[in-house]
Amino acid sequence: MGIKKHILVIPGDGIGPEVTTWGKAVLEHIAQAYGHEFTYDEALMGHAGIEATGSPLPDETLEKAKASDAILFGAIGHIKYDDDPSAKVRPEQGLLKIRKELGLYANLRPIMLFDELLDASSLKPAVLQGTDILFFRELTGDVYFGEKNRSEDRNTASDLMIYHRYEVERIAHKAFEAARLRSKRLCSVDKANVLESSRLWREVVQELAKQYPDVETEHMFIDNAAMQLVKNPKKFDVVLTANLFGDILTDEASQIAGSMGMLASASIGDGTGFFEPIHGSAHDIAGQNKANPLASILSVALMLEISFGLKEEAKSITTAIDKVLKAGYRTGDIADTHTEADKVLGTEAMGKMVLQFLAT
Repeated sequence: MGIKKHILVIPGDGIGPEVTTWGKAVLEHIAQAYGHEFTYDEALMGHAGIEATGSPLPDETLEKAKASDAILFGAIGHIKYDDDPSAKVRPEQGLLKIRKELGLYANLRPIMLFDELLDASSLKPAVLQGTDILFFRELTGDVYFGEKNRSEDRNTASDLMIYHRYEVERIAHKAFEAARLRSKRLCSVDKANVLESSRLWREVVQELAKQYPDVETEHMFIDNAAMQLVKNPKKFDVVLTANLFGDILTDEASQIAGSMGMLASASIGDGTGFFEPIHGSAHDIAGQNKANPLASILSVALMLEISFGLKEEAKSITTAIDKVLKAGYRTGDIADTHTEADKVLGTEAMGKMVLQFLAT
């Protein structure tokens, strides 16, 4: 029996429109193949929203987001803002606001390794093989949302790193529940030897760990975690951490997978889920048919599994990508000296190749 779902596509900036085109194409294929009915809408956010309406999150976009069952997002950001720290309105403000408005307090980032891409990482294959990490990054607290100040003479600035107990509790519960379904290991990352907000974080996680006696809980300082992630990534399974630390660790972990173009993420709360590749807007290659669409397609797989409970359909997507890679096909970011020239594909050709393997 098929399901009916309404999906909002927000292409965003840079390469976002190119990669979401293929994420949506895969959704359409899955709907047809499995008898589901997916309807779609599209909206602006980020630089595209600013250019059209003056706002990085137009009211219309927020209304559509709240009315959808899930959101597929592309990328956010524009080079014109990178060298202008004085800009009051910025694309990234749209992303922060939609997370807040939709109550998206947990960011899930699976570090999924395909054997064919072990050589694409800067780490040794022997160190990488067998790595399977699921990050839980808190999304609505920390310095990103704390009070921000700049002195009148503009020479002193501050950002308040703030957490409330309930913010730590709700994401910790989700991380512990995920750990129970995996290898029953959870590592909570903080800086409790220096930061008071981290001491609260550790205190809350320690208290909640008593409710999950079957889960082995470890606490690790952020500096050690950053080192261990490249030294011995297999030691991690579920990683739970705060907003700032999670932002840094998950980008570092992208090198385990070989490229940001291979990693998807899900931002969830208690309602509509938000699914996106972790890569940026990459304006240097935008519109050139060079972007890797696989992270957007893997984001669709996350959507199907997490928001819609369609595990079989999600698995069919990851299997198709695995077959594409086994057949030797690569986009430029994951190609190496051993890749045959005629198997280095652009965005469009790689999207079509995934669809071809999905159909077999």
